[in-house]
Amino acid sequence: MLKRAINILILTFLLLFPIVATSCTPGKPSKGDIFVYVAAPLSGWQADGGQTVVGGARLAAQEINKRGGILGYRVQVVALDDEADSDVAVEVAQQVEDAISEGKNVLGVVGHYNSGQAAAALGVYKDLPIIVVTPTASDTRLTQQGYDNFFRVNATDAAQGPYDARFLVRDLEAERIVVVHANNDYGRGLKEQMVSALGDLQRPPVDVIEIQEAADTYVTILPRIKEARPDAVFLAGYETEGYVLLPEMREAGIQATFMASDGCFLYAFIDGAGQWAEGAYVSGITPDPKAVADERWWQAYQDLEARNPGTYSVAGYSALMVMAEGAKEAKTLDAASISETLKEIQFSTLIGGVDYDQHGDLTEQRIYIFQVQDGHFVQIRPEP
Repeated sequence: MLKRAINILILTFLLLFPIVATSCTPGKPSKGDIFVYVAAPLSGWQADGGQTVVGGARLAAQEINKRGGILGYRVQVVALDDEADSDVAVEVAQQVEDAISEGKNVLGVVGHYNSGQAAAALGVYKDLPIIVVTPTASDTRLTQQGYDNFFRVNATDAAQGPYDARFLVRDLEAERIVVVHANNDYGRGLKEQMVSALGDLQRPPVDVIEIQEAADTYVTILPRIKEARPDAVFLAGYETEGYVLLPEMREAGIQATFMASDGCFLYAFIDGAGQWAEGAYVSGITPDPKAVADERWWQAYQDLEARNPGTYSVAGYSALMVMAEGAKEAKTLDAASISETLKEIQFSTLIGGVDYDQHGDLTEQRIYIFQVQDGHFVQIRPEP
């Protein structure tokens, strides 16, 4: 009798177990769609960088949906091209506003890629019931406007400028430093941080030169650089400035150490500069995907995008994960509640630990230094 009772109990357990196991696994999203817009340059001279952000966000959405979505809603990623133009960025923001007015369920925006376009679009986003997470915009002024719904997954120029200045002065022992910067919000903002930091180190730049964004040539400033007799040239600009300026410097016989900001942390810089890229230093405000993403993540990205991840794919991925984590912890899709929750919790993504201050900036600002070696970015600070 006892044996029969035990067998019945065992059989009952085996019959029930699949039901229990099934109930513990995440189901398919069942409440409908929720939209996340990714705003970045998808055409023109910065298309490669913007597309890597979109790819990361798409992978994040795929993984979130496999786990049941965000509070039961399936995440739909919609890419919007701001063309690296601030007027177009405002038009993009208005498209998001129109979508909300039409009744679309919009969680937020991953973007914008550049500081100038982020600043322009935030004039619209600040009044919308959404969360905005930039993957790469670094101008410190963006989070000083009092916008409650704006966050970053990258470090700011207030961290990058001093870090890069210390590297030039203390690690490379540069005595005469020329600072070159693009004539845009990003270039000017970082230039200010660099000049201030170099002054604090008792090593003020011997010259500060502004250049046109994405020009075909910079030969007109080469005599000025030569006259300054630098042992280091720092560029606060994008890859489009870097891969034009660096070869022209070398061809003109200027052998000063070349260092560029995070705007050049793209393989387009190496490809465009060719042989002259070798040995150049580049700083980063997000980590290298090769250092933080495992083989499974790389394979999933390649399967989804039919290309390798770019340097900012982890930033796009992490930006969407921030939104998802905020909604999960807040237990609501209400943007105000998500915003407050994000400023109170701590969690981890591929970019590292996420802990926000009341402005939407990371409390731990992480900067990386890479050197181009054999055609690849090799991290040298902090030491891997």
